Amino acid sequence: MITVHHLNNSRSQRVLWLLEELQLPYEIKHYQRHRSTNLAPPELLQVHPLGKSPVVGDGDATVAETGAIIEYLVDKAGGRLRPAHGTPEQRRYTYWLHFAEGSAMTPLLLTLIFGRVRKAGPFFVRPLLNKVADTVMASFVTPNITRQLAFMEAELSTRAWFAGSEFSAADVMMSFPLEVAVVRGGLDAATYPRLTDWLARIHARPAYQSALQRGGAYTILR
Repeated sequence: MITVHHLNNSRSQRVLWLLEELQLPYEIKHYQRHRSTNLAPPELLQVHPLGKSPVVGDGDATVAETGAIIEYLVDKAGGRLRPAHGTPEQRRYTYWLHFAEGSAMTPLLLTLIFGRVRKAGPFFVRPLLNKVADTVMASFVTPNITRQLAFMEAELSTRAWFAGSEFSAADVMMSFPLEVAVVRGGLDAATYPRLTDWLARIHARPAYQSALQRGGAYTILR
């Protein structure tokens, strides 16, 4: 039996969703973020040395990192939700599977970090911290997010899903950065109608809804 070590409001929600799409049996071990720090609890250190989620246990195998978990589960399901090898769809699938964490999440994570920088330290240093944060956001973070969202919007102008005309595990992988982008990346329906439509379609999928029921409340933290 597959065990998902599931942290609330985290990347591990994608793993539950994929398992529902693949119809693989699994069980969940729930972990809650610390109320004041939002950090994962120390109990996860007993599962993996980095103490992060998601982590999947399957017999003697322990698999960490969302992308690696997705590849492991797709292989376990016989290649379902993965385009045929050697096709343009398979090349796009591999690209988006890695883009989600390799490119998309970096500037979005920085928005969270600099948001906390603004609130850090005693009041008399906050004007300086705010100036530093504003400079980095304006010169690097926001332009990168805007460029990436425009790129993704354009990509969906030629096909319904990220890899091609069919839903794939790459769409599962892309869900988290785009959900985060709605909260703190400027993704709105007026500017990015195709991405907004894509989000509406994944949220309406029965497997996505089933994963929410099993995983519990899921709110991307600001």
